[in-house]
Amino acid sequence: MDAVKDQLKTIRSKLDQVPALQAAEEKTNVPKEYLVIGGGCLLVLLVFFGIGAGSLCSIVGFVYPAFKSFEAIENKGRGDDTQWLIYWVVYAFFSIIEVFTSILLYWIPFYYAFKLAFLLWAMLPQTKGAKFLYDTFLKDFLKKNESRIDAALKEARKSASLVASEAAAATAELSSSGIAAASSFASKSNSVAEKDPVKKDD
Repeated sequence: MDAVKDQLKTIRSKLDQVPALQAAEEKTNVPKEYLVIGGGCLLVLLVFFGIGAGSLCSIVGFVYPAFKSFEAIENKGRGDDTQWLIYWVVYAFFSIIEVFTSILLYWIPFYYAFKLAFLLWAMLPQTKGAKFLYDTFLKDFLKKNESRIDAALKEARKSASLVASEAAAATAELSSSGIAAASSFASKSNSVAEKDPVKKDD
């Protein structure tokens, strides 16, 4: 029991540096260490049972790395921009795989708990999981397929510009035919009104 109390004191001393937790403790009259532990347990349960876990994984996988990337860009020399570039490559690759396998992933129990653990492992500077994945697998794969990827991107750009120009032409044609139909309808209405004027009572 004394070991638990010592751990709680250690947690409390670390949490004293967070003013928001101090304010929450004063409003709720619940010690801040219990608030953090309770919130952490609730978070784990939500991820474990998949309640809002997809959104939570997306937020965790994006917000902290985006902030650290911003820091690396703005504070040149202080942030590790290479680590965050590697993370975004791994994150994009993982997201692409997830799109094509989403039907299968739905049937994996506790998938979002595993995904959250994977994203944390990939992003945290202590583990540098993204760098490990990039060095052991992705770098060789991307180098071997670089010319194919460039060709596919050029083809996609051509297709996108062709589709955009065709859509613009179809929209212009539709607009002009709509305007012509509206003006034709207006002129017919005017001619009918001129032929059959409404008789006013004397």
